[in-house]
Amino acid sequence: MISSRFRNYHVVLASKSPRRQQLLEGMNISFTTLLKEVDESYPAMLPVGEISGYLSKKKAMAFTIDELPESFLLITADTIVVIDNEVLNKPLDRNEAIRMLTRLSGNHHKVITGVSIRDEQSMVTFSEESDVKFVNLTPEEIEYYVDEYQPFDKAGSYGIQEWIGYIAIESVNGSFFNVMGLPTHRLYLEMMNFVNRGVII
Repeated sequence: MISSRFRNYHVVLASKSPRRQQLLEGMNISFTTLLKEVDESYPAMLPVGEISGYLSKKKAMAFTIDELPESFLLITADTIVVIDNEVLNKPLDRNEAIRMLTRLSGNHHKVITGVSIRDEQSMVTFSEESDVKFVNLTPEEIEYYVDEYQPFDKAGSYGIQEWIGYIAIESVNGSFFNVMGLPTHRLYLEMMNFVNRGVII
């Protein structure tokens, strides 16, 4: 029934993230995935709160109309982890992952996900922010997580849906799914507004 609201569109998720794919499936939306490598650099002076939205737009505009199916509804997203106004990207190696988690240990940080929705004529972009509080982690716990879960494809070196989320996250103020990589509640509202724009009831 929910999927039927988007039946006139070919929904495309431009993300290789299995977490984002899982979340969109959980929303009962039929979609296909389309991947394209995009330079994820951004202007040095860009405010931290605008980075994820900037990158999601960049990902959306990387596709030409010819690369997308007819009547497409393209969804792109980017998630960043921010602590003390510094962005923690995906770790380059084990040592950097350990350093990131040591910094997050016992502290609050922000997770900001920017999402863009695009069709043939227009695009809308929004961002959602969640505040996450970690308990104090021991060096042994951090090293265990990094070695067992290899979080090198995750901003901030962790996945909230994994072991570390169960034992170390004290609180989440905001959307839990946003921390996973897609603010599903906001995405649904924005998708409905997007496809219903201009419709008179």
